[in-house]
Amino acid sequence: MRDDDSYCERPFPGPTFAEVVARRISRRAVLRGGLAASAAFATVSPAALLAGCGEKDAAPADHGTGVAFAELAHGVDETVHVAEGYDVDVLIRWGDPVLPGAPAFDPAAQTEGAQAMQFGYNNDFIGFVALGGQADHGLLCVNHEYVSPEIMFPAIPEGLDEVARTAALKQQAAVEMAAMGGSVLEVRRKDGKWSVVPDSRYARRITVTTPMALSGPAAGHALMKTAADPDGKTVLGTLNDCAGGMTPWGTYLMAEENFHKYFGGNLPENDPRRASYFRYSIPGGGSWSVLDPRFDAAHEPNEPFRFGWVVEVNPFDPASTPVKRTALGRFCHEGAESIVNKDGRVVVYMGDDSRFEYLYRFVSDGKVDADSREANAGLLDKGTLSVARFNDDGTLAWLPLVHGRHGLDAAHGFDSQAQVLIDARRAGDVLGATPLDRPEDVEPNPKTGKVYMMLTNNPQRGAPGYPPPSGPDPRADNTAGQIIEIAPDGNDHAADTARWELLVLCGDPTREAVGASWNPATSANGWFSSPDNCAIDPSGNLWVATDQGGAWAYNSGLPDPETQAGTLPAGATADGLWYLKTEGEGRGTGRMFFRCPVGAELTGPRFAPDGEALFLSVQHPGDSDSSKWPAFDRPSTFADPATRWPDFKPDMPPRPSVVVITKKGGGRIGSA
Repeated sequence: MRDDDSYCERPFPGPTFAEVVARRISRRAVLRGGLAASAAFATVSPAALLAGCGEKDAAPADHGTGVAFAELAHGVDETVHVAEGYDVDVLIRWGDPVLPGAPAFDPAAQTEGAQAMQFGYNNDFIGFVALGGQADHGLLCVNHEYVSPEIMFPAIPEGLDEVARTAALKQQAAVEMAAMGGSVLEVRRKDGKWSVVPDSRYARRITVTTPMALSGPAAGHALMKTAADPDGKTVLGTLNDCAGGMTPWGTYLMAEENFHKYFGGNLPENDPRRASYFRYSIPGGGSWSVLDPRFDAAHEPNEPFRFGWVVEVNPFDPASTPVKRTALGRFCHEGAESIVNKDGRVVVYMGDDSRFEYLYRFVSDGKVDADSREANAGLLDKGTLSVARFNDDGTLAWLPLVHGRHGLDAAHGFDSQAQVLIDARRAGDVLGATPLDRPEDVEPNPKTGKVYMMLTNNPQRGAPGYPPPSGPDPRADNTAGQIIEIAPDGNDHAADTARWELLVLCGDPTREAVGASWNPATSANGWFSSPDNCAIDPSGNLWVATDQGGAWAYNSGLPDPETQAGTLPAGATADGLWYLKTEGEGRGTGRMFFRCPVGAELTGPRFAPDGEALFLSVQHPGDSDSSKWPAFDRPSTFADPATRWPDFKPDMPPRPSVVVITKKGGGRIGSA
C-alpha cells in the first residue's frame, strides 16, 4: 500500500504503543542486564555491517530452517533483481488477457470494456489454491488495489472545453473502476516454468461494479440501505483491496482498505452520521464523486458504510456472488489471514492500516468442516470480533466488540451489534484499544502458532498533538516501522490473552537517531524499513516485503536525506523482499532476496504449496517519487516514465505485474 493513508484526531483512552514499548524494553533491559544482552534486540555494530557491502556475499550463509542464499545489495535501478541461483519470470502484466476474448492491450486507447476483461492495475495480494491437490496446478487470486492515473493514462489534451474534458474524465474513471478489484487465474507449471492457462473456465475479473451480497449482523441495517438498495443487502463492487487471505476451505478473501479516498461531498452539520464519517476520514476527496453520484456523500450518504469490509469469493465458480462478511468488522483492512484453531474454529487476524489504528481478531462460532467446502459457506457470518490492547508486561488482551458490553451501548452511539461492526474503530476507542503505527499484514505461522504483525511506519508519531515517541526507539517522524511477534496463550488463538515481543525495530542500525535493533549477524544489506506484507513458507520461515513510499530514497528511518541534491545517501534502496529469521540464535537476522524497480512496491508474497515457486506482486513501477532517483530526476509520467519495466518498449508504459521466482535446477525457495 502506498503511504498516503489518513489519520483522524481522537482521544487516546489507553497508553500509546510507543509508551508500552518503552516500558517493555526497559523492563527487559533490567531483567537481562541491558538491551544488548538480547539477540532479538541487539543493535548491529558497524563492524558486523562491513561483512555484506558487496553486491552479494562470497558464499551463501544459512540463517536457520534450511534457508541459505547469496543476498542482494541495497540499490535502485529500473528493473528487478533476485538472489543468485534463481530465475524471475513475468507471469502476467496489467492489460494482459484474463477472460476469453479479451482484446490486446492498447495503453493509448483504453476502454472500460477492454479493461474489465484484462488483468487489472496495481496487483497486490496473491492467493493460491491447488487444483486436484497438485502443487503445480492451481488458481491464483490477485487483488488490484488502486490506480496511478499519471503513469497509467496519456495526458488529457490541453484546450478541451469543459464538456469534452468532463467526458474524457468520465471515460478515464470508468477504466479506473474496471482496473480495480481482483482477478482469478488458472496457472500451471510445465517443464519448470509457470504460465497462465488461456481461456480458463475459472477465469474471472471482479471490479467496482460487480454485484455483491452483504451478509452477517450489519446486512440490512439502516446505514446499509440506499436508494438503489432499499434492503441494504446488495452492493456494487469492492474498493481498494490491498492484502487479503485464503480460507482453510479454499475461498479468497479480499480486504477493502482505503475506501474513504473515493468519496466526496459533505453531510449537513446536524447529520448524526458525521461522527462516523469523521472517524473514517470521509469524505476523502476522491474525484469519482463528481462523475458517479453514488460516490457523492451529499447524494447518497449511506454508500460509504457499504465499503471497508472483507469480501469472500469462491474462486472455483466465476458465476458465484462475492459476499461482504460484515461480522469481520468495517475499517481499512490490510489483510485477513486465518488459521484453524486447535478446537476446530477458524480465527482471522486483521490490521487497520492507518496511523494510530488497531489490531483485530475474529473467532468463528462454528468449526471448520474439512470434508465439505459448502458446509463452511456461512462460517464467517457468526463469531466474535475483538480488538487488541497491548500491556507493558508483555501481555496482550483481546477485547470483544460485543453490543451491550463495556460501553458499547446506546449511550455511546451503538444501537445494535450491526452498529458496533459498522463503526468498529469507534468501538475500539471506547474499549481502550492500543493505537499502533499502521498495522498492516498480520500472519499466523501454522508451524509454530506464533503471529507476526507488520507495523509499517508512522511519520506523525511525536508531532504536536500526537502520541510521543519514547524509550530506546525515538521514532519521531518514524519512517522505519517494526515487527511484532504474538504468542497466543496455550497456543490457543481463541484465548482472551497472548504474549508479545518486538522481533526487530526496522531502519538503518548505523544511524543512532533511528534506534533500529537487529541481530548482529544482519549484514549491511539485511536491514530494511517499512515492513508491509509478509509470507510464511511451507517450512515455517518468515519473509517480509516492504513499502517505504517516497522514503525509499533515504531508506534509513530518518525523516530527511543526508545528502546533496542529485545524489542518494548510502543505503538508499528500492522496495523488496527479505528473509527474516524468527527462531534460534540468529533470531532477528534479515537477508535481502528480491528488489523492485524504481518507484515500485513489493506486495502479495505467496509460496506454492511445495515451496518451489514464489509469486510476487510488483506494484506501481515508476511511481512513488521516482523523481528522487538521480538517474531520472524529473516527474514520472505516462509519456516519460522513470522505468518501462517489464516490457522496456517505447510504446509501453510501466506495467504492474505478477512475477514468479523459481530456483535454477529446481528445489525449495531459499533452500541450500
